[in-house]
Amino acid sequence: MSQRSFDNYRLSDEIKRALSVLKYESPTEVQSEVIPMALQNQDLVVKSQTGSGKTASFGIPICDMVDWEEKSPQALILTPTRELAVQVREDITNIGRFKRIKAMAVYGKEPFSKQKEELKQKTHVVVGTPGRVIDHIERGTLVLDQIKYLIIDEADEMLNMGFIDAVESIIEELPPNRVTMVFSATLPKDVENLCHKYMKDPVNIEIASTGITTNTIDHMLIEVKEEDKISLLKDITVVENPDSCIIFCRTKENVDTVFAQLEEANYSCERLHGGLEQEDRFAVMDGFKLGNFRYLVATDVAARGIDVDNVSLVINYDVPMEKEGYVHRTGRTGRAGNKGKAITLATPYEGKFIRAIERYIGFEIPVTEAPSKQDVARNQSAFDDKISGRRVVKNNKTARINQDIMKLHFSGGKKKKLRAVDFVGTIAKIPGVTADDIGIITIHDSMSYVDILNGKGSLVIQAMENATIKGKKLRVSKAIK
Repeated sequence: MSQRSFDNYRLSDEIKRALSVLKYESPTEVQSEVIPMALQNQDLVVKSQTGSGKTASFGIPICDMVDWEEKSPQALILTPTRELAVQVREDITNIGRFKRIKAMAVYGKEPFSKQKEELKQKTHVVVGTPGRVIDHIERGTLVLDQIKYLIIDEADEMLNMGFIDAVESIIEELPPNRVTMVFSATLPKDVENLCHKYMKDPVNIEIASTGITTNTIDHMLIEVKEEDKISLLKDITVVENPDSCIIFCRTKENVDTVFAQLEEANYSCERLHGGLEQEDRFAVMDGFKLGNFRYLVATDVAARGIDVDNVSLVINYDVPMEKEGYVHRTGRTGRAGNKGKAITLATPYEGKFIRAIERYIGFEIPVTEAPSKQDVARNQSAFDDKISGRRVVKNNKTARINQDIMKLHFSGGKKKKLRAVDFVGTIAKIPGVTADDIGIITIHDSMSYVDILNGKGSLVIQAMENATIKGKKLRVSKAIK
């Protein structure tokens, strides 16, 4: 029952409007299978590769079905990594933007108190890593009694990272009358057992992986000695001259080495690995999405949670040790219907890893020759021209949906007994502004933030200079954050 338009689903106008701004033109295979089932509150086990559009397949129905009025969280989404939690939170926020859906991410290495404060606000969807979610449950800061939807994303990776027990203990705290959806690129036995134990007659949906791995991505293998890898890497980048490229290494030491070599050669590049502070990791991710640099050198920690539509080239500087890792890495390119290329550099000792990967993906990776000196020389000037310029981001979803939104800062909050309805009541009375122009409202003790949609931010700032909210005069300005 493959439906090729989002109009065929009974979605609210606010969700349809967001999908249109985000340029979600027609559902991917996983979306056309999952969305109608999810809208009927059906438990689902979905086997689908990364890059197939699965976040939207659960994000769209969740945003559509949550009740905006309810203050406590209604959906809990578990992810194995902090990066993925932030990415999923961003996707949910974008899809639910015009319905004013508030999604937040909870994860370790960020102050607990900051998340605790945010959870006191009306929050519709919580996305989190298992450890931090358990912390919030145990300390009573995450209220679970209204949870109607549980999503376990990248379940196989949860297993690999040793989180499966933590996931079980979270499930046992949730209301039994909920909908559960499990998404996984592979379905190991432990994940299947989990599904049978905690789900009600789940429907199994399997999206053929070969289509995803081969249709939009050209795979290539180049054999090389370890000591020749750096010069080969540089030759490949000159000949391919990608708009954007991720170079995957096995260890953070290799990432640092490759990064240092490329930086010395004036590449526009950054690095990402588990040894960096969380804040720096997020800053690098954001910079890559915004197009501030063209090359990202990373360990597998980054393979999940990078959703950049126009990564045109992935280079496996080191062969991944796990066969699944190959799919997750190469799935960073060829996304959203674009063509991509994945080039793997293999030393003579890595044959057994390559053969395991080939058995797993169901085809042999074609072996190709290293670029010739002539190829490199012929492409050098075009490469030099491009390397100095910023990358053009054709398709940054978040920037697109936020372009008409201004976040306003008000100098009053809970201590002045202000509530969301007080802001809505006052702002909606401004000539030319309606309640539909007001987005997410966040109220802290002594300040508040209000998103103004549809390009009407300046109008509201001007009008509020002479207006009061609940009889109180507040300073209002464009928020810095």
